[in-house]
Amino acid sequence: MGLLDNVERGLERIVGGAFAKTFKSGVQPIEVVAALKREMDTRAVIVSRDRILAPHTYSVGLHPSDHARLSAHGPALVSELVAAVRDYANRQRYAFAGPVTVALAAQAGITEGVITVTSVASDPSTGWQAAVEIDGTLIPLKVGETVLGRGTTAGITVNDPGASRNHARIVWNGTKAGLEDLKSTNGTLLNGRTVTLSPLEQGDIIDIGSVRMVFRVVPGPGANL
Repeated sequence: MGLLDNVERGLERIVGGAFAKTFKSGVQPIEVVAALKREMDTRAVIVSRDRILAPHTYSVGLHPSDHARLSAHGPALVSELVAAVRDYANRQRYAFAGPVTVALAAQAGITEGVITVTSVASDPSTGWQAAVEIDGTLIPLKVGETVLGRGTTAGITVNDPGASRNHARIVWNGTKAGLEDLKSTNGTLLNGRTVTLSPLEQGDIIDIGSVRMVFRVVPGPGANL
């Protein structure tokens, strides 16, 4: 039996064997679990070689009629959903920055049968920090845009004649990062290939001229390890 089978069996116990009849129409709890899994996979971030951070707080948006039907089963249903999130995270080797919570919310304007999921990967005290490593030195990146280049206004100065004044930029939103070449003269290499725009992953190698830097996401002072 897989994870979803286990969840469905637990829900059958909650509703006294009437699971199939109760959820014959509208959103099925098993569909909520699938939506939570997709959100986890989409939002999971590699923060070190041995750690992948997944969201720990989830809000499930539902049409009011779907919300009323699911909420009728009270905390037991939510407990099963939380258990499903933890079980799937364990199978995928995801870590959490805080206790897992799942909340069901009625959402105006949503179509019956549709599920939306929003999530939070960490609380404000969790200080995961993006950085680039150059010649063994780790240089932190701010949330927002950091320009790489030879110019005096660049956030990180690249002292190489092959670098343009504003050569490329890294954008970091606190959980994910991207690299963009700023129409440089000699181009930007990511893992040995010329790129214009690309997401960044832990350990990616960026070459600008003869300067090599490695993208890192590392625990900050407030990180929950």
